[in-house]
Amino acid sequence: MITVSSLLDRDWYERYKRISQLNMRSSIYDVTNRCNLRCKGCFFFSSGEDKVAGEETDPAKWGTFVEAEMQRGVNLAILIGGEPTLCLDRVEQFYKRMPTFCATNGLIKVPRDRFPDMMVGISLWGDEEDEKRLRGQNTFLISSKNYTGDPYTYYLYTVTPKQIGRTERVIKNIRDAGLKVHMQLLSNDEGVDGFSWNEAELGDLCMEMDEMLDAYPDTVISSKYYHKVITTGKMLDRTFGWQECPSVTEPMDTRNPRPKRLIRFVRWASDLQSMHRCCTSATRDCATCKDGAAHMSWIMVNKRAHMRSSRDFQNWIEVYEMFAKLYQFLPW
Repeated sequence: MITVSSLLDRDWYERYKRISQLNMRSSIYDVTNRCNLRCKGCFFFSSGEDKVAGEETDPAKWGTFVEAEMQRGVNLAILIGGEPTLCLDRVEQFYKRMPTFCATNGLIKVPRDRFPDMMVGISLWGDEEDEKRLRGQNTFLISSKNYTGDPYTYYLYTVTPKQIGRTERVIKNIRDAGLKVHMQLLSNDEGVDGFSWNEAELGDLCMEMDEMLDAYPDTVISSKYYHKVITTGKMLDRTFGWQECPSVTEPMDTRNPRPKRLIRFVRWASDLQSMHRCCTSATRDCATCKDGAAHMSWIMVNKRAHMRSSRDFQNWIEVYEMFAKLYQFLPW
């Protein structure tokens, strides 16, 4: 019988033991329906999720809601929007109760006297040219000044097809700002001309991402196996899509048979009552989804499938470690 210990040498087994004790249980929360940017391709607005529900504005009700989420077993709050920093009183209700990650465009600085060790992920949609085209301005100029050298901040670098061959300069700029970076791919939900992927581009990008990880290991938080999965949409002998995605809101998951999935996962709207279908949007074609967190989670929930060889299981461990580092369950 294949067992964990039979697949791993001592060093890898110690790495496995460290992650096996983490027991991460996350859900995603829309803090607000508002944003101070309107990015072309943002799934939140392109799918109309900003109109699904009104906003609960009473911080005390947010606190009660967070307490209920903790009772439900959640131990990691992933805050999105809209733009969460527009409503820091709501963010605070999560932060003072459980590990909290805040996804932001970085235009408003999270006050570190109030949130000293909250994990912050800054969205970045390419270099200044792509940022101006897709987001209306070069957000890096502002966000990098706000967060230079911050040990609890990293960039979520959404790579577009136009970034192929140009990622190194972006990563160098992030390194020079004393920050980390994690790469993901644009799904182009609004069909902006020139920003959809073809197979050749995805193959080129996979190699480039591998090169960036090798060249900047102290800056890039990633895994070559993750690069392969997210650019091909394939894991082992399986293809990503609706029947495979682990990040579907549990009460709305009617798939039969159910695939391996995130336990207790819900994506909540900002009224604290309504739910969204999944970690992105109900209007996105799952076959074209390039969401990084969904693909990471897809790997992570399929531990048993990766126990077919030592290399496969080591790949699984590396992705699990990467996810844990991004949310600071493990140190950089």
